[in-house]
Amino acid sequence: MFITVCGRSIAYNSDHEQLFITIKTKNMQTETALKELVKEKYGEIADQSRENNAASCCGAGGCSTEVYNIMADDYTRLQGYNPDADLGLGCGLPTEFAKIKKGDTVIDLGSGAGNDCFVARAITGESGKVIGIDFTERMIEKARSNAEKLGFNNVEFRFGDIEQMPVSANVADVVVSNCVLNLVPNKFNVLKEVYRVLKPGGHFSISDIVLEGELPAKLREAAEMYAGCVSGAIQKQVYLELIHATGFKNVTVQKEKSILLPDDILRNYFSAEEIQSFRNSNAGIYSVTVYAEKPLTEEAAACCAPGCCS
Repeated sequence: MFITVCGRSIAYNSDHEQLFITIKTKNMQTETALKELVKEKYGEIADQSRENNAASCCGAGGCSTEVYNIMADDYTRLQGYNPDADLGLGCGLPTEFAKIKKGDTVIDLGSGAGNDCFVARAITGESGKVIGIDFTERMIEKARSNAEKLGFNNVEFRFGDIEQMPVSANVADVVVSNCVLNLVPNKFNVLKEVYRVLKPGGHFSISDIVLEGELPAKLREAAEMYAGCVSGAIQKQVYLELIHATGFKNVTVQKEKSILLPDDILRNYFSAEEIQSFRNSNAGIYSVTVYAEKPLTEEAAACCAPGCCS
């Protein structure tokens, strides 16, 4: 029997069993270490100012004095915006594109201080429900405090890992997320969970960081940049293929923008010559907002065929 490891086809027999157990264990240890890094960093970020976060890479160290608002989009014009919940950590406006309706149940992955949840709640109204999920205790505390100040009884924040959401299957009409999947080592697991919690016919709108071309190794390996979204990102085409592979349909890129990392941040990682080489390369960092739908069940699809719906 042949299996593929790190791109190589290898003949497998019982002698290899311990090798693959070791590889699997090592990968799990790496994923756990990265998650702990992100949790630690975002616990610190929860108490930073919005201005400090927005001038860095998703709240990571090394703020830029050259360029303000490196990744985050402007939420201030959206109904439901609350400045206490805006930490400047996003890279898009998924709630603006998410086709949320009054009465919908919405889940926000990596909800932080509650920014997207409160914008979503302004659309769902009192008849809807919004659930924010985050695995950083300090963020959950901050979000719950914000919800209490606003008097929202239909906005709930749950502590949990988005690879194992504390939510039953088939409950959400819409899932949103803003600059979070790029922080998760196993993105496929998250997408499978999104598929599970969505109702048949439900959809998601997720803003994330993706790459075109290969980033320099120094940038990908830097711990601060990992917590800052960049080195945890994957190739755009691979990202879209994962969404298709999960079973989602009507996958659409709703918005795309190029992300410029200013020189004063890059100097933390590169020499002047390396910065110039990076600028001259074909590698690029992009924010994309992607929409996709969970297919209807066969019964529901048949009910809603042309000419048979009431």
